[in-house]
Amino acid sequence: MKILISADMEGITGVVASDHVSRDGKDYERARLWMTHEVNAAIRGAFAGGAAEVIVNDSHASMKNILVDELHPDAQLITGSPKPLSMMEGMDETVNAVFFVGYHARKGTAFGVLDHTYSGTDVVRYLVNDVELGETGQNALIAGAFGVPVVLVTGDTRVTVEARELLGNIETVAVKDGISRYAAKTLHPSKAHALIEEAAMKAVQRIGEIKPLTMVGPYSLEIELAQSSMADMAELIPGVERIAARVVRFTHADYITAYKCFRAIIAMS
Repeated sequence: MKILISADMEGITGVVASDHVSRDGKDYERARLWMTHEVNAAIRGAFAGGAAEVIVNDSHASMKNILVDELHPDAQLITGSPKPLSMMEGMDETVNAVFFVGYHARKGTAFGVLDHTYSGTDVVRYLVNDVELGETGQNALIAGAFGVPVVLVTGDTRVTVEARELLGNIETVAVKDGISRYAAKTLHPSKAHALIEEAAMKAVQRIGEIKPLTMVGPYSLEIELAQSSMADMAELIPGVERIAARVVRFTHADYITAYKCFRAIIAMS
């Protein structure tokens, strides 16, 4: 049994500020150690639940945050960027289930710690077939395109609510409760690790009962961008239609192709 872990940083225990998640932040080095240890808890739980292989994809910013020498020795790490599937690199038909560790709520979520959708400076809203999604939904649909379920989501309270509303009765762990976008009431890391390890073990054991997230194609992506100048650039991409000053649309029969166009839009803008 093979588990893919997509690990972000904003939803890690104790992380609440740009100093934690930015490479030049004074608290960044400490936060990346917290991130690595939290991922280790999920790895331990996956193996305890019966996984034979665990692959971790570093999914935050430059995607070079996890400390490889501190990572669980039986896991493999995908690090660096760019990667074709970005936060879901490593996803293929051989994966049995996916964990999202350290995730955050979509942009505009009240009391969501460091809430944003893929790019905080570029993306205002991301919709697929008129359904607004954050990174949890974006990436769960990638897994769903391969017929694979997301079985565990950890992060702040708001992302766990978002995950259950979208994915159903999966395993979730809320490691902190947002007070504002930049403040939270947080668990001690040791407590968070114990909860994540237990939830990860249960998640692996429940793989057969959790369904992948799917939608009926074709997939119409609408991206509301932060500036009209970004849409100016995005509509240069063949197949991208501008439907409002800051909104572009791209439709394709294959979700992975549509998602890669979204990536190109962000790069262009």
